[in-house]
Amino acid sequence: MNDYAIEYRLHAIQRMFERKVSTDELDKIIRKGKVIERYVNDSPFPSRLILGEINNRPLHVVISDNMTDKKVVVITVYEPDPRKWIKNDERR
Repeated sequence: MNDYAIEYRLHAIQRMFERKVSTDELDKIIRKGKVIERYVNDSPFPSRLILGEINNRPLHVVISDNMTDKKVVVITVYEPDPRKWIKNDERR
């Protein structure tokens, strides 16, 4: 997905602000992070859970892929809870 626009849901913007994550950092995670789950049946578009790292801090980003409009919609961003995620925050 080299040629796409990023759209941020209000919820994502709020979480980015709370968690001090910039749009540049989020873009890096979207482009270079590891997809750890795919939700192909999500509506209105399929979505993905991506694992990335910013300054040694693991982050999960949930995005929806609107291929029709060449957009990636950022749904949320959060730090994985170590009690729920194992193997470097990749598995529940």
